[in-house]
Amino acid sequence: MLMFLLGAAVGYVLGARAGHERYEQLRRTYQRVADHPAVQGAAGVVRARVEERMNGGKHADTGAR
Repeated sequence: MLMFLLGAAVGYVLGARAGHERYEQLRRTYQRVADHPAVQGAAGVVRARVEERMNGGKHADTGAR
């Protein structure tokens, strides 16, 4: 827990020094990566596997037909 708090504090200080412009640059980069089709496809695969595990390997019936 102490390591997490220390890491959060260091991240906050470094982020504050970098400023808003750097924050916006990082946010835009994250958004561009998150919106990439390959990333979206991988996220869909992971989501499907998690749902399978949560349902004991059975496909969930969403009621959508």
